[in-house]
Amino acid sequence: MTEQRERGVDASQWSSGNQIERDLVLTDADFARIRELIYQRAGIVLAEHKREMVYSRLAKRLRHHNMTRFTDYLVRLERQPEAKEWEAFTNALTTNLTAFFREAHHFPLLAEHIRQKPGPVTIWCSAASTGEEPYSLAMTLLETLGPKAAQARIIATDIDTDALSRARAGIYPQEQVRKLDEARVKRFFQKGTGQHQGLARVRPEVSELVEFMSLNLLAPQWSVKGPFDAIFCRNIMIYFDKETQAKILKRFAPLMKPDGLLFAGHSENFSYISDAFKLRGQTVYTRA
Repeated sequence: MTEQRERGVDASQWSSGNQIERDLVLTDADFARIRELIYQRAGIVLAEHKREMVYSRLAKRLRHHNMTRFTDYLVRLERQPEAKEWEAFTNALTTNLTAFFREAHHFPLLAEHIRQKPGPVTIWCSAASTGEEPYSLAMTLLETLGPKAAQARIIATDIDTDALSRARAGIYPQEQVRKLDEARVKRFFQKGTGQHQGLARVRPEVSELVEFMSLNLLAPQWSVKGPFDAIFCRNIMIYFDKETQAKILKRFAPLMKPDGLLFAGHSENFSYISDAFKLRGQTVYTRA
């Protein structure tokens, strides 16, 4: 190993050109291997500039195992392909940026789409994160369908099992919930008191519409069964390369009803990736 290589190896001598002390060793080879492994496991493409994020997030796992070198941690992972630690590894590198009624223009479109549906409505939220999006969908169903919403089904999936645990609990800081209009807060949330002061929980009528499941969009088989009136796949495709995006879109198509809607994130464009869908409106697609 050359002197130049060694200087690039020690994470204590690296951080965007600044000299920042690090107690764990992340080599260039380690970082390259981490990028390869998370791509293989979850389809996530980590850019070169994500090295600082990788260090900070996985450092907790190394300290948990009393390790000081990322190399040792990766060797342990690869020697045990079925180990529970793979789940922690994936969870650590998954980004969960979400909010209630994020990209708000989608929800009136969904309401219009389902209002006249004769049968039970089915929706798949394929990147549920900590639950804000599927619960927003549930609130939309309740507001739109009234008593008929009880027959609806929302399947909410995510690869991050820690995020799903928080989603199932349905408990959020009140400051986050207060961003909703007052009528929704009163109707759909219970205000915490005593030791739960400062928190709010979604009411049972909301949570009962949502079924949370762990699912990897790269898995050879999906546990969800269509057909769906709508699939929400928002702000997740940006972490995949175009080849992976195209494969996922191809698998979405047969799971949708003929008039089903596919909702994408504001920075995502599926028109040039797959011929299975055509653009209907702002980041909303129908089957071609």
